[in-house]
Amino acid sequence: QCWLVEDYVVVQECARCSSFQAKSMLECRPTGFVEKVTCAGSKRDDFKRCRSAAMEAHVFWRFVGTMMCVAAVFAVLVVCRQRVLDRKALEKVRKQIESI
Repeated sequence: QCWLVEDYVVVQECARCSSFQAKSMLECRPTGFVEKVTCAGSKRDDFKRCRSAAMEAHVFWRFVGTMMCVAAVFAVLVVCRQRVLDRKALEKVRKQIESI
């Protein structure tokens, strides 16, 4: 992995690994995407793992959607709990008025 110690030029932009690459190259395993680079000093071609912008956007929007759903569930729980507490307070006031 010459790109760790040398300057490099990106020859091929970040792209999804083929099924063969995914099985044979260690660089494909963490993210499923690689880019081809040429190291400046040794003039050697190598592959470097990368993160796809499309994949990152998909993960981000999935996270946002999940958080919106969780927020909606908790908002409903808060409203239900508030109604229960209001009902208990009204019952308490009604009992106090009846006892007078």
